[in-house]
Amino acid sequence: MSKLPSKPFNWSIVIFIIVLVLTLICLVYLQLPFGELFRSGGNIAEYLSRYTHPDFSEFFKYLGLMISTVAIALWGTVLSLTLSFFLAPIAAKNLSPHPLIYRIAREMLNFFRAMPDLVLALVFVAALGLGPLPGFLALGIHTTGFLGKFLAESMERVDKGVYEGVSATGTNTLQLIMYAAWPSILQEVIGYTLYIFDRNVRMATVLGLVGAGGIGVELNTTLKFFNYEKAATLMLIILVTIIMIDYLSTWLRKKVL
Repeated sequence: MSKLPSKPFNWSIVIFIIVLVLTLICLVYLQLPFGELFRSGGNIAEYLSRYTHPDFSEFFKYLGLMISTVAIALWGTVLSLTLSFFLAPIAAKNLSPHPLIYRIAREMLNFFRAMPDLVLALVFVAALGLGPLPGFLALGIHTTGFLGKFLAESMERVDKGVYEGVSATGTNTLQLIMYAAWPSILQEVIGYTLYIFDRNVRMATVLGLVGAGGIGVELNTTLKFFNYEKAATLMLIILVTIIMIDYLSTWLRKKVL
């Protein structure tokens, strides 16, 4: 009678213990004052109560600033998609014309992704001055790192037969990209671009806090002057806009995907 195979080792318990130990080490190292957080509950509640009386006297002004913020996010997404259109194919291993070009394109995407858009916004504000231009550039460059990577990996996952079929007609590399790669990942392009735009709207608000245009500049000013009523109005406008864009994005995905 043949011997039964041994029971496979359960690695999930080991992984759980390792994660638990690392979490405890991080808590000890960071010295997070959870006790102070609970003791300060009354102060936190009192501070939050200052935002319970929104001031809508300048509502249309704030609405215009919110539209500017959405426009910054939109143009940042357009810049990201444009850069990704050129970088993604040469960052795909099965389409890049040379290993060196592939590595350069990949490292460019890694650099864009590694540089936080808030840091890029600070750099562009220092170089170009206050306004929406630094915000649009920061969002576009940073999200190119993500969008370009997503699209390049989508091109790598396209069935090899699709590329071989188009190549059999005598196409060159550029034609292969235009007539095989991009049409094959069109749904991914739409889905990822909508995700990037959704994300950029949120970040465009934050970038305004460092002077990169939009409603964030006004929010920063009201908070500096302890004008909680107007700050509450700005926060409500931001919240409602983000919820509306989220629903719109979901609706568009259902329609086009």
